Amino acid sequence: MLGRGGAAVGVIVLAVAVVLAARWLRSLDGVGAFIERYPGSAPIPGWTPIGLPAWLGWQHFANLFFLVLIVRSGWLVRTTKRPAAYWTRTRGPRSSHARKISLELWLHLSVDALWLANGALFVVLLFSTGQWARIVPTSWEVFPNAVSAALQYASMNWPLDDGWTNYNALQQLSYFATVFLAAPLAAITGIRMSGAWPVNAQRLNRGYPIEWARAVHFPVMIYFVAFTVVHVVLVFSTGALRNLNHMFTARDATDWWGVAVFALALLVTIAAVMSARAVLLAPLARSMGKISR
Repeated sequence: MLGRGGAAVGVIVLAVAVVLAARWLRSLDGVGAFIERYPGSAPIPGWTPIGLPAWLGWQHFANLFFLVLIVRSGWLVRTTKRPAAYWTRTRGPRSSHARKISLELWLHLSVDALWLANGALFVVLLFSTGQWARIVPTSWEVFPNAVSAALQYASMNWPLDDGWTNYNALQQLSYFATVFLAAPLAAITGIRMSGAWPVNAQRLNRGYPIEWARAVHFPVMIYFVAFTVVHVVLVFSTGALRNLNHMFTARDATDWWGVAVFALALLVTIAAVMSARAVLLAPLARSMGKISR
């Protein structure tokens, strides 16, 4: 307990030091001029759509739902010593040689497949509607603006933000990294570790060793958790009503509808996590394969 308390005090001291250092830097003339030149938002193409589409609202819910289940089931795969049940594939090619996996791993892989399908749909919608220009940098100015935004966040004096028209540069880079770097890394490392990977492809396995996939997959999960925590904190600390309406009702409004939809999405997600137990998962898994103990 003392160790945890000491760690908490250390985190608080570090946070205060960062805030004080950022405020001192902002008091310098050169830094002030830099922030004035780069206020935090990089320019976007003039044809970029204004506002957020309705499909982005249910995408927010789907990604919240799948990501929480993926992290939960992945953690269970990593920590469960004696699984309550096992699943074996009985359909498809080479099903007679299918490996027996824990029910926790079956859940993890199943939700992964749904998340990847949803992600593919998200990318198609992103590029077909022009919304990609909001999260894909189109100017080198995104980098000094991201530094400026980070300094403003660190000083607890938030950068001017209007997510309805344009994300700030730090948001843009983090969203780009999440969609186009972290998600593909999670997918290719997860596939390498799954039963879908050809076991006897020796040359392929030497070129892409499973040890590399395992070394990358877990830190990527940590990145998603950290991104989600920071994202939620900023959503609530920079105007919760407006931000949640942007995210869940596709409206630039400050009423409570966004909060209500977010609360409903959270309740559904919590219910799904609480229901992810062997007694409830086994009947569903049995419809896709064989269950054994």
